[in-house]
Amino acid sequence: MAKIWVYAELSHGGAVEKTVFEILTKARTLGADALECVALGPGATAAAAALGEYGATTVYASDDDTFSDFVAEPAAHVIAELIKQHQPSLVLAPFTYDARDTMARVSAKLGLTLHTGATDVLAVDKTQEAIFGGAKIVDVALGGNEPRIVLLRPKFTEAEPAGGAAANVVNVDVAVPDETKRARRTERHEEDATGPKLEEAPVVVSGGRGLQQAENFKLLEDLAAAIGNAAVGASRAVVDAGWVPYSMQIGQTGKTVKPKVYIACGISGATQHIVGMKSSERIIAINKDPDAPIFSLADLGIVGDALKVIPQLTDEVKSRKG
Repeated sequence: MAKIWVYAELSHGGAVEKTVFEILTKARTLGADALECVALGPGATAAAAALGEYGATTVYASDDDTFSDFVAEPAAHVIAELIKQHQPSLVLAPFTYDARDTMARVSAKLGLTLHTGATDVLAVDKTQEAIFGGAKIVDVALGGNEPRIVLLRPKFTEAEPAGGAAANVVNVDVAVPDETKRARRTERHEEDATGPKLEEAPVVVSGGRGLQQAENFKLLEDLAAAIGNAAVGASRAVVDAGWVPYSMQIGQTGKTVKPKVYIACGISGATQHIVGMKSSERIIAINKDPDAPIFSLADLGIVGDALKVIPQLTDEVKSRKG
């Protein structure tokens, strides 16, 4: 009997990582006889309602603070033990930092095949992945014994509720050894933010080296504010230069966004960046280099100095909005 598991990663506040709902949506199409989740940490039991709405029938849950206080090892131990007990055919998880750390340890403990950064899952033994900076999509055959473990990139599909009832909760009774409680989270810091989250914003205004200096990101903030319900992102180059925090980075090693409109300001269009935004519905590029690769992807291209174009665009938006 094919049984698919989804690791329902929880945030510090107990909310389910949004990619989990995308994964559940996809998992429903794979023809499994059972679709179950594992949720660990404060909020796990309460998450059964939302997970059931997206098709999960059972949630192996523990609300123990251990899983939020300690990094990866306690969760990896428990998941590995649950896999040995229940023998799922496939384990899916979001491509987050915590899930990567946790699932890599599970893979090592049990000797299981692990595919990280997949862009789709087609069967219990077949996935897809973007290569050459997203220019090509290839099918990947997963060898090894079941279950294989697959971590899926965000925004790979649309999350669609199944209209199911709350999932049945099975309390996890696996003891957590003291030797797994080594790396402890001692502090948490949350950045103050206004407006929508970068991954959820319908409009993203993103900047690169063409802005010349960190202070000029204020121009993007002004444009985003004028548009309304917009977020500001950045290329890896300016993040590495220390102009803006890593939380704003879009690309292969940053965040994946899929807004209705993506405005790339002073971004040349390196493949690393394109991977994180190429699925945007409309792409507008502003760059003074007419040969910049970003123009080959753009629906609308403006050849010009971003530092001059952006203020004019902001004024025009404000004028049209009255």
